[in-house]
Amino acid sequence: MEPQHSKKPPTGPFLFPKTQSTVLPDPSQFFPQSLLSTPLPTNSFFQNFTLKAGDQPEYIHPYLIKSSLSSLSLSYPSQFHNSAFIYQVFIADLTISAPSDSGPQKGHIISSYSDLSVTLDLPSSNLRFYLVRGSPFVTASVTGNTPLSISTIHAILSFGTSNSNTKCTVKLNNGQTWLLYSSSPINLTQNGLSSITCDGFSGIIRIAVLPDSDPRYESILDRFSACYPVSGDAFFNKPFCLEYKFQKKGWGDLLMLAHPLHIKLLSSDDCDITVLEDFKYKSIDGDLVGVVGDSWVLKPPSVSMTWHSIRGIKEESYDEIVSALRKDVEALNSSAITTTSSYFYGKLIARAARLALIAEEVHFLDVIPAIRKFLKDTIEPWLDGTFNGNGFLHDGKWGGIVTKQGSVDSGADFGFGVYNDHHYHLGYFLYGIAVLVKIDPAWGRKYRPQAYTLMADFMNLGRRENSNYPRLRCFDLYKLHSWAGGLTEFADGRNQESTSEALNAYYSASLMGLAYGDTHLVATGSMLAALEIQAAQTWWQIREEDTLYDNVFTRENRVVGVLWANKRDSGLWFAPPEWRECRLGIQLLPLLPISEVLFSDSGFVRQLVNWTLPALTREGVGEGWKGFVYALEGIYSKENALEKIRNLNGFDDGNSLTNLLWWIHSRGDKDEEECGGGGGKLCWFGHYCH
Repeated sequence: MEPQHSKKPPTGPFLFPKTQSTVLPDPSQFFPQSLLSTPLPTNSFFQNFTLKAGDQPEYIHPYLIKSSLSSLSLSYPSQFHNSAFIYQVFIADLTISAPSDSGPQKGHIISSYSDLSVTLDLPSSNLRFYLVRGSPFVTASVTGNTPLSISTIHAILSFGTSNSNTKCTVKLNNGQTWLLYSSSPINLTQNGLSSITCDGFSGIIRIAVLPDSDPRYESILDRFSACYPVSGDAFFNKPFCLEYKFQKKGWGDLLMLAHPLHIKLLSSDDCDITVLEDFKYKSIDGDLVGVVGDSWVLKPPSVSMTWHSIRGIKEESYDEIVSALRKDVEALNSSAITTTSSYFYGKLIARAARLALIAEEVHFLDVIPAIRKFLKDTIEPWLDGTFNGNGFLHDGKWGGIVTKQGSVDSGADFGFGVYNDHHYHLGYFLYGIAVLVKIDPAWGRKYRPQAYTLMADFMNLGRRENSNYPRLRCFDLYKLHSWAGGLTEFADGRNQESTSEALNAYYSASLMGLAYGDTHLVATGSMLAALEIQAAQTWWQIREEDTLYDNVFTRENRVVGVLWANKRDSGLWFAPPEWRECRLGIQLLPLLPISEVLFSDSGFVRQLVNWTLPALTREGVGEGWKGFVYALEGIYSKENALEKIRNLNGFDDGNSLTNLLWWIHSRGDKDEEECGGGGGKLCWFGHYCH
């Protein structure tokens, strides 16, 4: 059966058949008509503003921000923490509103958004808020000589204005001091214990909390109060280089805030910035540090995309791997697969594709034809629309791929139909496709349009209005990692559990680029993979000596379970915190050559395994999860891990004995561990790039 195309001419991008989902929310309440005709973000930092009543808070560093009817509330959040979780507490420290007599109050409209910002309009209040990530000020544009109210749930202890009436200082009984700046004089008066009002104002208002109420910081906020950002974009102009450009108005230099990973990756040689190391705001993501400059350049360490193991396998280990490989390939049977889940089916495809690459690496090519047949038999029905029981469809409302099951059931396929986990599911399919294109280029030419549309669903870089997919659906260009949570309202914002499955998506897209000879795809996938690794090592992996999180949480946890925009949870979606083997495993699977880079800190790996091993004595621990623990143990204790793996009697559905043996036998000798310059053990060319 020929692939089903939409009505676009065959030269255009392929689309799966269109569907009208019965479970997706209606975006028209929050977006203007001009944006409704374009693909819309589904996993973004402001997603709560687009769901249900749009009144759940979002964390736009350094403030939690909540929009409700005709008001906007700011919270400079405190943290609650214990050994199981950390979260930031929303308290409406300040609420800005414009009292209106013109009928019922309407909610906000998202008039524009960019990689690093969202603009919220409150039409019935004549207020527009430029919410730019990392701005220490919240900036509002007020039109129409509008009366304003600024209220707090605390009590106002003192309130004073400058001689010019363009700055106001408000001290609250919770210990906070807030500064209000205006572009022209504003006549503010205190009303009672908790409210400040003005009769009418037009212009720009900027509001900032004074960190720790420390007067040393006030002069810095004063100095940069007149230059405000209205939006921010990120650009991939060079390999392993991400540039931020903030659009600014007003006069003077722009003051922004950088999180710890920004500080690590900032390249001051490539941009005109000044880091104010002593100017800090508190955050669940670590201290946010002042950066002066409207253009930043971030450079993560480069990562090589390799089909095979990085160090290779000694020939004396081939026989054991080949023995397992024969059995695993003989057991491949596409007609015996019972799952119709896009996630579990994708894992089975990728598992088989691993066998083909391992076969290449140990020079046992006899099994490749059987693997190729299995891959064609399992992948083609999803691409052709002939798979029985499920399949890919195109949703035009938000702009993206959904599954048949997901288009009528928001819980099916782990919420794929409401844009959960797209990079996870599609990443597994792309891995299988990349390997099949490598071993069967003719098949690759035939199915290239479908392969690219799967990739573009979560990795479209374009900003064009006529695109079929939003820009980088899952990847957060400020936090520098992906979000798995889609169009579901959560009080703590978006979330992501498995960083390794996110990494697999960008790694697999890079391999597909290698297979098709597409250097641009290789470069983009490599960059996103490099950033995902850096973010996982910063916020998910917790070393005993780390100080980023609270001491109690750090002492009890070597890895975060689910990371939310506004919370760190030790539990998983599918397991309690005590199931440490699941927490380790979900941050490692699928086991790939790139896994070595994700877990490149062998000291941390030892801490993580030692923390996990006691959990394996619990009754009912799955053999599949044990396999991942032993795989990491093999990084520092090869023979011990090998013995344990040989005694396993079951494997994760995306893993195999062949893959575990390949991993252990490709753990290099100690003297091989550091080779190469700037790219570490992966980029030998670093030796020749001084």
